[in-house]
Formats: sequence, structure tokens, C-alpha cells
Amino acid sequence: MFLCIADNNFGLEGIKALADAIYKNSTLIFLNLENNQLGLEGGRVLAEALCKNSTLNGLYLRSNNLGSEGGKAIADALYKNSALKNLDLGQNNLCSEGGKAFADALCKNSSLKYLGLGSNKLCSKGGNVLTDALLLNSTLTSLDLSDNNFGPEEGKALAYALCKNSTLKELDLRSNNIGSEGGKALADALCKNSTLKDLNLRWNNIGSEGGKAFADAFCKNSTLTSLDLSSNYIGSGIENLNTLVKRALTLTLKI
Repeated sequence: MFLCIADNNFGLEGIKALADAIYKNSTLIFLNLENNQLGLEGGRVLAEALCKNSTLNGLYLRSNNLGSEGGKAIADALYKNSALKNLDLGQNNLCSEGGKAFADALCKNSSLKYLGLGSNKLCSKGGNVLTDALLLNSTLTSLDLSDNNFGPEEGKALAYALCKNSTLKELDLRSNNIGSEGGKALADALCKNSTLKDLNLRWNNIGSEGGKAFADAFCKNSTLTSLDLSSNYIGSGIENLNTLVKRALTLTLKI
């Protein structure tokens, strides 16, 4: 059963009633609670429900103002919950501490397949610890880290993780100011990674040198099927990219 009750401005009593239903229900598999202003306390109540629920497969919690503490509560629930496969926490102001909590959870959780942490102000600390988690986690296949105030160093760190990780298939890094150096590091990682299929690097100021690095990477990578490099000021790197795309007909490239 799928249930969508987004945009309803639940109060604390409302989320408590819903959490009680989650304890007892054994048929609900997807729940969308986007934009309900659950806040810290609502996040904690929902986390307690997740610790006891064994059937919910997907949970959508975007734009609920959970904050770092509410995010930590949900992350801690992942230690006990082994049913949840898809979790989206975009736009919840988790900050670096919330990012660290999810990184710790990913090191021990073996059921989550998709995690959405876009637009959460994770910054450098949150980005680096999530990189460490990717070195240990072997079940996550899709990760959204878009718009989190990363930079070139986080790009390099994630590139290192991609060289070692063998399960991630989709990675969204839009709008993180990764720059030329971060872009080149990620391009080099594609020469070693053989599982990633979809990489989104839109709006990262990668520049022409970064673009050329990706063109070179295509010569060695045969698994990537979709790459978004649009709005990156690639300039002179476009010619090389277009030439290689003509050879690699299996790649969908946006520049």
C-alpha cells in the first residue's frame, strides 16, 4: 500500500497518531510525508516507529525542518530497521552533524538502497564522512548529495571512494562547486570504477580542463551510461567530448 499525505502541516499529536499506526500496520510499503514541518520532535517520534516497523520500504521526508538532531534520530533508527530500502531527507537542514550521523549509519546498515540528502548544508565535514561510509557500505546503489556546499576537496574525496566502491550505480553531485580539480579527480575515478552508471555533475564549474579529463576517461570506462556536465563552462573541452560520444553510443551525455 502507498500513502501520500504531503503538505498537511502535521502537529506533534498528528505525527504521534501516525507513528502509532506505523507500529501496528503491516501492509504499508511507501509513505510520503513531504513538507509537513515535523521538526525535531516529530523526527524523533517517527524514528521510534521505524525502530519497530518491519514492512515500510520507502519513506519520503523532504522539507520537514528536522535539523541535525531530528536527522540523527532517523539515522539511529537505521541501526535497528532492516526493511527500509529508500529514504529521502532532502531540504531538512541536517548540516554536517546530521551528515555524520548518516555516514555512521551507512557503515552498519545493510538494507538501504537509496539515500537522498540533497540541499542539507552538509559542507566539508559532512561530505568527508560520507565518503568514508562509501568505502565500507556495500548495499547502497543510489545517493543524492546535490547542493550541499561541498568543494574541490570533497570532490577528490568522493573520487577516492568511487575507486574503491563497487555497488553505487547513481550519484548526484549537482551544484557543489567541485571545480576543475575535483572534476579531474572524479574523471580519473571513472577509469577505475566499473559499476557507476549515472553521474550528475551539473553546475560545478568544472571548466575545460575538467571536461578534457572526462573525455579521456571515456576511453577506459565502459559502464557509465549517463553523465550530466551541463552548465560547467567546459568550453574547449566540448570538442573532445563530442568526438568520444560518437564512438561511445551507449553514453547519454549532457554538456
